[in-house]
Amino acid sequence: MLRVLILGGTGDAAQLVARVATIPGMEVIASLAGRTRDPTLPAGNVRVGGFGGASGLAEYLRQMQVDVLIDATHPFANQITWNAATAAQEVGIPRLMLIRPAWEQVAGDRWIEVDSHVSAASVLENQAKRVFLTVGRQELAAFAHLKDIWFLMRMIDPPAADALVPPGMILCDRGPFSLDNEREILVQHHIDTIVSKNSGGNATYAKIIAARDLNIPVVIIQRPVTPPGEQVADVDTAVAWLLEQLHSQK
Repeated sequence: MLRVLILGGTGDAAQLVARVATIPGMEVIASLAGRTRDPTLPAGNVRVGGFGGASGLAEYLRQMQVDVLIDATHPFANQITWNAATAAQEVGIPRLMLIRPAWEQVAGDRWIEVDSHVSAASVLENQAKRVFLTVGRQELAAFAHLKDIWFLMRMIDPPAADALVPPGMILCDRGPFSLDNEREILVQHHIDTIVSKNSGGNATYAKIIAARDLNIPVVIIQRPVTPPGEQVADVDTAVAWLLEQLHSQK
């Protein structure tokens, strides 16, 4: 029996867990960070919560006798990705990163590419009055000093009561979002700039299309650097890789 730990939190991860659970000879454990209050849980054996850094994850891998580790976390969940690389190397087990492709700029897009939330906030100081901020509740503090800008802040869960939050309105919602929905938001709230992470995938891409249609600039935060290691871009390829691991152990 090949025991697989999948670090999740994305739709791709949930699909992968469901697929792996049907493969004879494989046992899957899904792990979620627990950042959202009501996460969409995949079927089967699910663990919620952190590990206590790379050393804690390595200890968990040993304790649970995990044979293979798949990192299918969000492209911006950088800390767990590096912890997974360190832990897998320490324990000596194969590791795969499932990373959906980033969005690419196309004709009509007005992208301003930056490398951090701090840089995104600096860009807004000079050009924006009403901003659609879609970076999640944990990154709001980077924009809290911009008192002359009104923000529509969309996130899954509301920020903590004592969190630093920029002026504006909080909208709690979970994707996927339709193009009609995103266009309506931009028009209704007179948005002149969007701030988004380059998350990739289809669930939140509609806002990029709506911005293109309405000629609205997008301050887009590029992804952090990932550790070295094998990567795949979709669930099918991840399953094929797992089957190779299964056959190699027989």
